[in-house]
Amino acid sequence: MSRCKLVSDIGIGCIAVGCKKLKLICLKWCVRVTDLGVGLIANKCRELRSLDLSYLPITDECLSPILQLQNLKELALVGCHGIDDESLENLKQGCKSLEVLDISCCDNITYNGLGSITNGSRSLQQLNLAYCFSVTFDLEKCFYKLSALQSVKLDGCRVSCAALKAIADCCESLKELSLCKCSGVTDEGLSYIAQKHRQLRKLDMTCCQEITDAAIASITTSCNYITSFRMEACVMVQNEGFVLIGQHCPSLEDIDITENVIDDEGLEAISRCSKLLNLKMGLTMYGTDHGLSHVGRRCQNLIELDLYRCMWITDVGIAAIANGCRSLERINMAYCDKITDSSLTSLAKCLQLKALEIRGCPSVSSVGLSAIAKGCKHLTVLDIKKCDINDAGLIHLAQYSQYLKQINISYCPVTDNGLLALASIRCLRNLTILHVARLTPDGLIAALLACQGLMKLKLHTQYKSLIPEAILGAIQERGCAIHWRNKPYWVNTIPFLL
Repeated sequence: MSRCKLVSDIGIGCIAVGCKKLKLICLKWCVRVTDLGVGLIANKCRELRSLDLSYLPITDECLSPILQLQNLKELALVGCHGIDDESLENLKQGCKSLEVLDISCCDNITYNGLGSITNGSRSLQQLNLAYCFSVTFDLEKCFYKLSALQSVKLDGCRVSCAALKAIADCCESLKELSLCKCSGVTDEGLSYIAQKHRQLRKLDMTCCQEITDAAIASITTSCNYITSFRMEACVMVQNEGFVLIGQHCPSLEDIDITENVIDDEGLEAISRCSKLLNLKMGLTMYGTDHGLSHVGRRCQNLIELDLYRCMWITDVGIAAIANGCRSLERINMAYCDKITDSSLTSLAKCLQLKALEIRGCPSVSSVGLSAIAKGCKHLTVLDIKKCDINDAGLIHLAQYSQYLKQINISYCPVTDNGLLALASIRCLRNLTILHVARLTPDGLIAALLACQGLMKLKLHTQYKSLIPEAILGAIQERGCAIHWRNKPYWVNTIPFLL
């Protein structure tokens, strides 16, 4: 029921009374649900195992019945600002079965409140504290009773070296650690974690800008079975670090090296991780098609590839990926301005392709898109903003891409005919139209009325006065949310800064 913002305590009460064997319920963003509704669910649905109350206006009043649920294993309280240290004190009284707790973005929780959890939930395996508080060495007092913890997320927190050592010493079963955008993370702290936890499987150190090749050396030599390594914007890591990853991480399936300095030698090293499924390398510099070709030849199981703003890539590199990675499902080539229709013709061989982002590729036309439409019948997400794609491309989409759910046609030279063809796709749910100069108000209205399944629509404010209120009301009554944007028409002569 996530984001059902019209549902109130009355509706929740009906569910509670009628569905007493309920085991899972998600009320995330159901902002009209209060302590009363949550209390009814907790009191009536005694077999509940998973409960998501994220972003609800609740307080500690409803925690007492929740904590008495003997089978509750997963509890999410993300962004519940009415929950504080005093509320968590109640966790001492119950929830012995709790295995997963997410209290991220709870502003009023400090390490004192967290300490209460350690007294009541010794079976806890996953703990998310992202953006909660400044993490200090006092965490040692909280974690020493949580030896069963396998996953800890501290995104956005201040994490000292002492805090990392405390986690390493206390959490004997640690397999996943997320330090995304944490300040204070150093080579020393990460090296200590790696040496203590050779069973570590997932590590996120996104934007930890003090990390160098020294930490990478410790991690790769100690944690040989790591499967996920996220290191976006770790700008101090050099080619040596990527070579070590290629040499020592044969089980790697997911790596994010976005906004790092890496050349062909580094790409060749990464390509040795032949089990790789997801590779994100947007905004990387100094690579060439030669380096990308190694990925195409060796990483044949690749499912997702992010090349956002890798302006050194040409059709040659994309052809190597398309020839070697036939299982590819998602590729982002936004603002790779050297690619042409030839790249799309190559990618048409990837029959499982579901998501294609080519915004800001001015040399891509309807010829390339038509090849994609004919070859990639499972396409669901498409971004062709600022491409030279006209009605012919959209007509082919309507003919061959019947599973398309989301498309952005902003800035494209499309007319009413192309948009009407697009509207015939029954699965279409999300449509963005900004600065499509050749559209007329009548054509837009006809297309929007024909697109019965649309759930989200982004339009430029210039159309607001041109579409009758009755038409807008009818579209919204079908469940479509309209988002108006007032972005100026902008043709950037420096693509990297767009």
